[in-house]
Amino acid sequence: MNGIKETISKRANLFKILLFVAAAAVIAYFFPGNSNREYVYTVGKPWSYSLLTAPFDMPVFLDSVTIKEKKDSIDKAFVPIFKINKSIEKATIDKITSYYKVAFYTGDLRKLESLMRGIYARGIVDNDVYESIRLQQLPNVRILQGNVLQTVPTREMVSVKVAYSYIDSAMHSSPVIHNVNLAQIIVPNIVKDTVTSQKYLDDLYRKTMAPVGVIQQGERIVDRGEIITPQTAMLLSTYESMMKSRSKLVSHDAQYPIVGYVVVVATLLFLLYMFFRMFRTRIFNDNRKLLFVVLFVTLFSIASFYMLMHFRSASFFLPLAIVPIMLVTFFDSRTAFFVSVIQILICSLAAGMHMEFVIMHTVAAVIAIDTLQDLSKRSQLIRTAGMIFVGYALTYTALFVITEGNINAISYKPYIYLAINSVFLSFAYILIFVCEKLFGFVSKVTLVELSDINNKLLRELSEKCPGTFQHSMQVSNLVSEAAHEIGANTQLARAGALYHDIGKMENPAFFTENQHDVNPHELISPEQSAKIVIRHVTDGLKLADKSKLPAVIKDFIAEHHGKSTTKYFYTTACNNNGGEPVDPAPYTYPGPNPRSKETAILMMADATEAASRSLKEHTDESISALVNKIIDGQIAQGLMKDAPLSFRDVETIKKVFIARLRTIYHTRVSYPELIKKEGTETKE
Repeated sequence: MNGIKETISKRANLFKILLFVAAAAVIAYFFPGNSNREYVYTVGKPWSYSLLTAPFDMPVFLDSVTIKEKKDSIDKAFVPIFKINKSIEKATIDKITSYYKVAFYTGDLRKLESLMRGIYARGIVDNDVYESIRLQQLPNVRILQGNVLQTVPTREMVSVKVAYSYIDSAMHSSPVIHNVNLAQIIVPNIVKDTVTSQKYLDDLYRKTMAPVGVIQQGERIVDRGEIITPQTAMLLSTYESMMKSRSKLVSHDAQYPIVGYVVVVATLLFLLYMFFRMFRTRIFNDNRKLLFVVLFVTLFSIASFYMLMHFRSASFFLPLAIVPIMLVTFFDSRTAFFVSVIQILICSLAAGMHMEFVIMHTVAAVIAIDTLQDLSKRSQLIRTAGMIFVGYALTYTALFVITEGNINAISYKPYIYLAINSVFLSFAYILIFVCEKLFGFVSKVTLVELSDINNKLLRELSEKCPGTFQHSMQVSNLVSEAAHEIGANTQLARAGALYHDIGKMENPAFFTENQHDVNPHELISPEQSAKIVIRHVTDGLKLADKSKLPAVIKDFIAEHHGKSTTKYFYTTACNNNGGEPVDPAPYTYPGPNPRSKETAILMMADATEAASRSLKEHTDESISALVNKIIDGQIAQGLMKDAPLSFRDVETIKKVFIARLRTIYHTRVSYPELIKKEGTETKE
């Protein structure tokens, strides 16, 4: 048997180790690496990172401002390229000569042909080009003939309109003007060659953007505090683009940074593994909870890497505060803080501003944990988001002053990104709901909703079993107060106590608190009575399944009697058997015994509250004796052996129960009667 347990334990530990190893491998695989880093900087402001040197020889290009000036100068001096379309002149002359066979004014047609040849020899351009020529903006053009460019003056060139006017004035008395459609005949023969012009212009641009120098390997690019000039910005842009292109080439030297990142990520996850193993054994031993934490950290890291790679300002609007919000909702503040720090450190490796990133997001995590110790309403999440924004803004402002030395040059854009970050936190409420469904968790918000006595199941309990409902209310008060004193989950204890006896709705009359002068147990045997009473546990579990109550609430139903016996009916059976013991099995609850602090407190409170009703006198001594007798008896029977309670916890619980029961059963002061004097008449 021990060998089987050891094998199961080894397999469980192996699963946990493999889980963390797989997480480290996945995070390292998706890590963007130094080659993909995009620095956040602004021209005219100081460089906020450490010294950056050239990892290899880098070309030096002109800065964007200078390049723009040179391009503007090229555009201004560039002479466009035109081409002569000789086919247009030929087509025009052919149209004129086609009239020779049908017209009687051949001489005029020959004159028109001669004029057209002369005008086309000068060159006809479109109206826009002619307007530029007229304004002396285009004194010359370049004509491409074959592969040779010739510069041609434009002073002799005319537009279609000018050519028409010239011919009209020269032949205004000739009938040819009225019979030949010159508007269709005259077409420009010198047209702009857009494709060739753009090709030559692009060549000039490329020469402008060619390197003007080289930065050698190891030479400084920029150091912390230096003002980013346009030239420095161009160097940084060259550095980033070359690092991205070189990251595609695999070499031994390129692997060293990757190995370093793998080691750092593995170390951080190892620290997380040791934290759960040493300080949070309940989470460590629960594969479902451990899987949630590791999976959440892994997926959030991948999402963060993606945002940091593709958005320059992702360091500001990355909603890392969702991590502590989720974990403090399902677990505790210490777990939330430790996991959040690990998450922030992993993401900071991919962020540009390491120090600023860690400080800002750590402040946000602490604010989230401190303000969400007991998330019970959606409005609390909005308040937390607002406080996180204030924390972000103050921290960023302080860090900016530390880096810049003054606040005058601060930009408003980071505050907009931080506000967007805070808005993203409102989606944590949806994420909490999704994780509850996927992993079977119960948040404090859900527990508050379950504790509402207007809940359908509790309302049904109050109608069918009013005595049981009042008993559950009293027990929930005892349990929640005791849970608060020993550091257990108060809201869980309260909700579980309200539902622990819902199974009594199936047979309400068989339970003392619901009886009215008639006791049906008097008509049946003790064994039958015990069977009915014990069945309220299984009936309660069936109702819980039907109502889709969470598993943690069903634990309260199953464990609140543990494996105890129905002592009243067992003793009655023994007495009926002449004082001889009988088989205790039919009189024993199915269990299991309490396995959590909250269910253990419920067992104590349930028995104590029920027994306190039978006390003839509710004095301090009788209440104290009753509480000690019941709780000590449960411990002696071994009912608490699986509960994680210390002796100090048990003593604290006893004190809480005694004080609470004293308050419930306190005696009232008797009001004195009015003594009347003899012979005095009393008038109403």
